[in-house]
Amino acid sequence: MTFMLVVFLVGLVLGMAAVASNPSPYFAALGLVAVAGMGCGILLGHGGSFLSLVLVLIYLGGMLVVFAYSAALAAEPYPESWGDWPVMGMLSLYIICVLLLVNMFSEGWYWGGGCTGEESGGMVMIRGDIGGVALLYSMGGGMLIVGGWVLLLTLFVVLELTRGLSRGAIRAV
Repeated sequence: MTFMLVVFLVGLVLGMAAVASNPSPYFAALGLVAVAGMGCGILLGHGGSFLSLVLVLIYLGGMLVVFAYSAALAAEPYPESWGDWPVMGMLSLYIICVLLLVNMFSEGWYWGGGCTGEESGGMVMIRGDIGGVALLYSMGGGMLIVGGWVLLLTLFVVLELTRGLSRGAIRAV
C-alpha cells in the first residue's frame, strides 16, 4: 500500500511539472488528467473513496469542458509538445528543483506505515468522508449553489480571455 501511495505521489509531481512546463493547452490537458487521476489514487489510499469520486466527477467532468471550449477558441497550428527542447528543458528544471527541495527538507521524515482509518482498528476511527456527505447535503447546500455559479462564471471568463481580439478557430471563413 505504501508503494502505491509513493507511485501516486511521484505521478502527481510529474503531472504538475508537465502542466507547468508546457505552453500548449493541448498537451497540458493530458497533464491535468494525470494529476487528477493521481490525486484520486492518493485520496483512495487514505480512505477517502467519496472524495475521490467527487474529484473525478467534478474536476474531470466539469473543468475539462472549460478546457475544451478554450482549446477550440485558442487553436494553434503548430503546438509545442513534450519532445521539444524548450519544453523538455523546463520540465527537467522543475524536476531538478523538486528533487533538490526533497533532499533539503526530507531529513527526519518517516516514509513508512501510513494506514487509513479502516486499517487502524475496529472501533477506533470512523470514515471521515461519510460524515462529510451528510454535512454536505444538510448544511452545505448554499455552498454548492455558490460553487456552481463560480464554475459558470469561470467558464465565461476563460472563454472571454481566450477569445481576445480575433475569434480564434471559430471565425467566418
